[in-house]
Amino acid sequence: MRGAGGEASWQGAESPRAGAEGPRAAAGALVPETPRPEADAPRLEADVPRPGAESPRPEAENAEKAESAERDERDELYAQLRAYEGRSAATTGRGKDPVNEPMIRHWCEAMGDTSPAYRGPDAVAPPTMLQAWTMGGLTGHTDGTGRSAAYDEMFALLDGAGYTSVVATDCEQEYLRPLRPGDLITFDTVIDSVSPRKTTKLGTGYFVTTRTDVHADGELAGTHRFRILKYRPAQRTRGSEPARRPRPVINRDNAGFWAGVAEHRLLIQRCTDCATLRLPWLPGCNACGGAEWDTVEAGGEGTVFSHVVMHHPSFPAFAPDGAGGPYAVALVELAEGVRIVSNVIGVPYDKVRVGMPVHLEFLRTDPDLELPVFRASEGG
Repeated sequence: MRGAGGEASWQGAESPRAGAEGPRAAAGALVPETPRPEADAPRLEADVPRPGAESPRPEAENAEKAESAERDERDELYAQLRAYEGRSAATTGRGKDPVNEPMIRHWCEAMGDTSPAYRGPDAVAPPTMLQAWTMGGLTGHTDGTGRSAAYDEMFALLDGAGYTSVVATDCEQEYLRPLRPGDLITFDTVIDSVSPRKTTKLGTGYFVTTRTDVHADGELAGTHRFRILKYRPAQRTRGSEPARRPRPVINRDNAGFWAGVAEHRLLIQRCTDCATLRLPWLPGCNACGGAEWDTVEAGGEGTVFSHVVMHHPSFPAFAPDGAGGPYAVALVELAEGVRIVSNVIGVPYDKVRVGMPVHLEFLRTDPDLELPVFRASEGG
């Protein structure tokens, strides 16, 4: 062993034991050969800095402490969340309507399902409608059915820890018996499971799964497991460069259109067989099927045929203020009769209206991209 002040040897039959107090004069005790005043007690070799060895950096120590504290906090939170597993999320809920033929018909029409099993006097409900019979609609359940106190407590616990965002991820269903018109639906929901903390592209959080047991006239008809992610949004860093719009996909079918844009010309295809105009560009005429075409340059005047306002998600590259605020996307009908999707500029997004006259401009969004847009005409 190496002491602090130089070489020392252990004399006697035994090595010193942990916790032994200083050198003793008894036989077999530790006696330093050349004690030095600055060495009050021997140290192990691992305690002695080696030549050239660096001391731990404060930043690394702080990061390690922070990670350890977060891990302890995470484990404590997970233990608290798991205590809610198996507890009720909703008890003795009642469907707002019995299983009925009109709702079955509406569902099948929306889904395009023409199975004869869902029509006629012996019709059954599509199995995938299982959750539909338990939903409260826009007004919710008004008979006292709702989320339990335990469910609200668990969400408050997650919110308080910073996991304030939520997104539905998936569901699983199991069907035990068909549902028929006239069946009265009741359901009970429990907190089925809570996952350990997970890291996703959205952020870090916990997957919470609830299980709903659906009964028809008191008989278990199916189960519905619904999973959400309660997460803390990932921090997004702003790059030094401003956001850029997506690049257009240019191929041999539309290369002529983009060549015209580069020359500040909005070119419309014209079928040379039937003279039908078309925009956007297509490899063949959608009126007669002809493959030959030439182009007509648009005059640039048009009107807003339809429009939407984009609020979410945020796309700073598209917003006039560059900060991702709302912006208008319009379907503009040109004087030539064809229509094109583009942005309306020159007026606030909430002032765009159907029938508004607009005229063509070309907007350079960044050094490598120029696009046709439409400016609201004065007095429009």
